[in-house]
Amino acid sequence: MFALVDCNNFYASCERAFRPDLKDKPIAILSNNDGCIIARSKEVKELGIRMGAPHFKCKDELKKHNVHVFSSNYALYGDMSNRVMNILASLAPEIEIYSIDEAFLKFKSCDYLNFYEHAELILNKVVKSTGIPISIGFAPTKALAKVANKIAKKYADKTNNIHIVDSEEKRIKALKWCKIEDVWGIGRGHQKRLKALNVNNAYQFTQLSDELVKKRMAIVGLRLKKDLEGKPTLDLDHYTEKRNIATTRSFEKDYTNYEEIRERVATFAVSCAEKLRKQESFCQSISVFISSNRHKKEAGEYKNGVTIQIPFPTNSSIDLVKFAIHGLDKIFVSGYRYKRAGVIVSQLTPENQEQLVLFENKNHKHQKIMEVMDLVNKKDSEHTIKLASQDLERTWKMNQNYLSPRYTTRLKEVIKINV
Repeated sequence: MFALVDCNNFYASCERAFRPDLKDKPIAILSNNDGCIIARSKEVKELGIRMGAPHFKCKDELKKHNVHVFSSNYALYGDMSNRVMNILASLAPEIEIYSIDEAFLKFKSCDYLNFYEHAELILNKVVKSTGIPISIGFAPTKALAKVANKIAKKYADKTNNIHIVDSEEKRIKALKWCKIEDVWGIGRGHQKRLKALNVNNAYQFTQLSDELVKKRMAIVGLRLKKDLEGKPTLDLDHYTEKRNIATTRSFEKDYTNYEEIRERVATFAVSCAEKLRKQESFCQSISVFISSNRHKKEAGEYKNGVTIQIPFPTNSSIDLVKFAIHGLDKIFVSGYRYKRAGVIVSQLTPENQEQLVLFENKNHKHQKIMEVMDLVNKKDSEHTIKLASQDLERTWKMNQNYLSPRYTTRLKEVIKINV
């Protein structure tokens, strides 16, 4: 049996975990630079405020309905996600962390297990330990577990946020209920093609011939069909190292000055280097891109990128900043209003499999310097040590006018209890 555990309204639930006064109150979470709505509580959805709506356009409506607005607090959300996933890992033989708020659990050779009682155990432990409400769907396959989870969440009052598909009757009923556009793994293109064949729900999809599905949706679509038929075809995806690492951001305002963009690119390169060291990898290629503000075409449009081949494998912030700025110098053109930039590192290799280069210019002293920087910055959590090319005042220049405290990752912002 597989189970899909999904945190309900995760970002909003993280804010409520430390603000009980927000229970049942409408909450909206904004994207970077407080740009648009990326998460909504159930109450906001019921108001008809759409996902992705620009904040400046719906600000009056949010105020009218007393919606509590928050800037994205990824430090809090990431830490709360880790806490939930650690609890789930302790209650299942195998786990696949599917996203920040979702995980698949696999129960192999567990016929002795009462799945409903175990689901209650999982639910109660997560809620008690973190304050995050969850929904759980059990089924013989991953795709069916996704459908079961949707039912558990949709009819929470009746299901107590738990639904188990453990019979052929329940499987067929669940698939007939699930719209084709809600089936996991079926994108917009396939939705249109399937609806043209009068396939409007998941059950109708399973009634198509294998040959037709394979022809229209390739082997991936056929595997999904088999999974929905109750024949386990999709297994857990186990962790693999990333093929590339990126740090990209929109600026809080338009930049025209080269020095401002240079500082941003340097900081993005440092972030990529830190991620490389965290997963114990080197890179040997770095890409830099910049883009003007596409919403202000009167100022002219320009976007460009470049890839620099690094002559030796490295994860040194000093090296990567040097090559990133070299790339920026190749593509920067004055006279434009720049709104976005990014740095991507690729050609990743494990640290312990370093390929030495005969005529390299690598400085091995960087390794010790990076170890000290990481140790101090991790302990302080404020990036106390930075390169001179970075902004010494703050890490990210973003608008975060509605940012809540980082209760679990910043000692200075820990919750205070009045006795």
